[in-house]
Amino acid sequence: MSSNPSHPEPALDRIAPTRRPVGRRVVMYQSWRSLLFLHWKFPPEAIRPLLPPALKLDTFEGEAYVGLVPFTTQGVRPAGLPSVPCLSNFHETNVRTYVQIEGRNPGVWFFSLDAANPLAVALARRWFALPYYYARMSLDADLDDNPPGRRITYRSERRPDSPINAASFISAQIAAVPPAPVAVGTLDHFLIERYLLYTVRRGRIYRGQVHHPSYPVQPAEILACEESLLAASQISRPDEAPIVHFSGGVDVEIFSLHPEPGSARR
Repeated sequence: MSSNPSHPEPALDRIAPTRRPVGRRVVMYQSWRSLLFLHWKFPPEAIRPLLPPALKLDTFEGEAYVGLVPFTTQGVRPAGLPSVPCLSNFHETNVRTYVQIEGRNPGVWFFSLDAANPLAVALARRWFALPYYYARMSLDADLDDNPPGRRITYRSERRPDSPINAASFISAQIAAVPPAPVAVGTLDHFLIERYLLYTVRRGRIYRGQVHHPSYPVQPAEILACEESLLAASQISRPDEAPIVHFSGGVDVEIFSLHPEPGSARR
């Protein structure tokens, strides 16, 4: 897609995916907490070859973005069952970009998802066909930093038996300002408010959906970022600092996958 004014990007409906779907079955509940969103800008031609042909990059003003998002997951449970603390609470980190299909339904394509729960990794690979990896992970928060604000640190290292090794150490200072939703139409909204995901099962594109309130967002500053997750996904990270946002989190409903019509992977 071009940023040339004579060839404007088509206007995608970015509000419809935020609405709770009607007539769809909730399959799981989760709470996502302490999310740190890091995003780097890329020329579209650097990312497009990494996607299934049926999906198109979703760009903002002609630029593609890749995100690195560490967070912690709490209260994971299938619909109709209670959560179990030793299985339902664990940390995650994902590497992702943004896509759409046939000029509609802007969503997320995951290059990788690391989680500190082997059962969650196995089930997500089997049920959702997502590229999960089992990793040792930790999250540490310090509320007494100077200057005022919250320092938060995420660590992750894939287990030695992982088919692709990768690790990350990310520390950030969160601004001491009240959290608030991001404005529709902004780059912040484009990067953060994502409710659809795409995956490939048996050669076909499937779409999933989550529903939750708008993220309460605060600005943040990166203090340290050492990671090999992007490289493990064949992505060369730019030298410039990422765009950074923090959210305390949201409660999430997860809906079942369903196939995209006519989207057999070529």
